[in-house]
Amino acid sequence: MSGRERLVVLGYAAGWRLVRALPESAASALFRAGADRAAAKRGPGVQRLARNLRNVLGHDPSDELVRDAVRSYARYWLEAFRLPSKSKAQLRDGFRLHGVDKLIAAHEAGTGAIVALPHAGNWDAAGAVVTAHGVPLTTVAERLKPEGLYRRFLAYREKLGMTIVPTVGGQGSPIDALVKALGQAHIVPLLADRDLSARGVEVEFFGGRTRMPAGPAMLALRTGAPLFVVDMWYEPDMACGRVVGPLPVPDASAGPLDVRVKLLTQQVADGLARGIAAHPADWHMLQKLWLTEPPAGDPAAARATSAAGATDPEE
Repeated sequence: MSGRERLVVLGYAAGWRLVRALPESAASALFRAGADRAAAKRGPGVQRLARNLRNVLGHDPSDELVRDAVRSYARYWLEAFRLPSKSKAQLRDGFRLHGVDKLIAAHEAGTGAIVALPHAGNWDAAGAVVTAHGVPLTTVAERLKPEGLYRRFLAYREKLGMTIVPTVGGQGSPIDALVKALGQAHIVPLLADRDLSARGVEVEFFGGRTRMPAGPAMLALRTGAPLFVVDMWYEPDMACGRVVGPLPVPDASAGPLDVRVKLLTQQVADGLARGIAAHPADWHMLQKLWLTEPPAGDPAAARATSAAGATDPEE
């Protein structure tokens, strides 16, 4: 490990220790002040976040919305650092997950479930709520560099009760490991709004084109397990989420496997868009996403998805 990598690992370790040691009010004030400074400075990550929000809204976001979005991202990190010190009861009571009973029922039915998530709200806390209900959960994690940082995040998520499959460097393929987990009735949440492989499925998203991972659709078609989308956002008092679905899975009459994967991945994209449009400030996308961006000045698609996202089609 290089000297720089060692400093990165030590920095995260210090963050975990310091944030848990501080009173919650003091830690919150510290992270909010840091977020406000970052929003005012408008570095590359914040500029990209603002551009992504523009694609959601159809117009440039206000300075207030950008600030709130950076505050939301900082809140995620604050809560992530504090999560491992919470009891199961605190994890259950600290996240309002509407429809968690659908996931519990899928586990009890023996099918397990696939859950497509956006980088929004607090996805780690959402997973911790599921495990705090006594339901097994398996997911994948990007193999971060340096390795020491990856191992720290691995230990963090395992302490929350999650089984982690690395995207690379594990035993066998990640998809086979997830198929096995579903065969054991696990819940399998997967971040699905950004493709890390450059081999994803091209979909329409807010009127533009992007790629999203094929994993959720492939798993649903291969195993028959139900596929859900989860909206996630913050309320002033706690992080929240809503389980939407299950999504209708195309059968063989829709075409060959690649066509069905594309159709189902588009459904995932539409579901994620509805949740993001309803709570744009809580979408933490600081990376380039679109291959071709939505046309400026045309928020009609975003308004439509926002309105449609107010209700669960299964309710």
